[in-house]
Amino acid sequence: MIPKSYRIEVYGKPGCEKCALLNKRLDGLLKTKEWQEFSKIYYNVESIDGLVAFTQVECFNPSRIPGFVITKWNDQTRDYEYIAQNAQDMEDNFKRTLLHMWLGLQTDYSEIGKGILPPKLIQDMLQRAKNG
Repeated sequence: MIPKSYRIEVYGKPGCEKCALLNKRLDGLLKTKEWQEFSKIYYNVESIDGLVAFTQVECFNPSRIPGFVITKWNDQTRDYEYIAQNAQDMEDNFKRTLLHMWLGLQTDYSEIGKGILPPKLIQDMLQRAKNG
C-alpha cells in the first residue's frame, strides 16, 4: 500500500469529549476530496504505545490534550517526518494553540481558546502542510 503524503497524529485519551470532537472533525475533513492526501492515526496517551508516541513529539504540554501533529512522508527514509512550525503569520489569539517545534495544535484551555480547536484552525494547519 502506498502511504499518503501526510499523516495527522492525534493524541487523546478515553472519556475525553474534546478528544472525541477533534477526531470527529478530522474524520469529516479527511472524507472530503480536498484532504485526500492525509491519513490519521490516533494515539491513546493512557496506553504504553500512545504515551511513547506522545513523548517522542517532545513539544506537547500534557495538560493541553487533545492535540495533533502533522507529518510528511519521506520516500528516502520510508517514514513520516515532522514538519517544522512557522507561526510568524498566525493571529495572536491562535498562537497559544500551536506546537512550538512541529506543525500541529494543542488545546488552549484559557478563556481565549475556550478548550476547543476550531474547524477553521484545523483546516489552516492542514493547508500549511500542503503549502510546505
